[in-house]
Amino acid sequence: QVQVIESGGGLVQTGDSLTLSCTASGGSFTVYPTAWFRQAPGKEREFVCAASWNGIRTDSTDSVKGRFTCSRENAKNIATLQMNSLRPEDTAVYYCAARRYYETTRVYTSEYDYEYWGQGTQVTVTS
Repeated sequence: QVQVIESGGGLVQTGDSLTLSCTASGGSFTVYPTAWFRQAPGKEREFVCAASWNGIRTDSTDSVKGRFTCSRENAKNIATLQMNSLRPEDTAVYYCAARRYYETTRVYTSEYDYEYWGQGTQVTVTS
C-alpha cells in the first residue's frame, strides 16, 4: 500500500524557520510527492506550494510568497517545503500530496489533482 509520509513539523516562534520533507513508499507502483497544503483549525484545507514533477517550476499561494519555497528532488523522490519568517497565521496541519502520473513541467495546485496524501504534520508558530 502506498504511503506518503511528512516529517519536520514542530513548535516555533514568529520569525523562525522550519523545513518539511515528504517521501512516498510502498505499493506496486511509484507515486511522486510534489505539493503542500495546509489546514488551520476551523478552516478549509488550502494550497500552499507545489513543484512540477521535474522540479523546474513552482507555484505558491500569495500569503507565503517570498517566505516559503517548495522543491522536489527526483533522484530521491522527495518533496521539501522550506518555511522562513514564520508567522502565527501559518499555524496549521501541513499535508503533502502526491500523484502517480504527471505532465513533466505542469504545477498542480488543486487538491482534486492529487490522489495520495500524507497524514499531516503540525506546525505551530507562537507570537
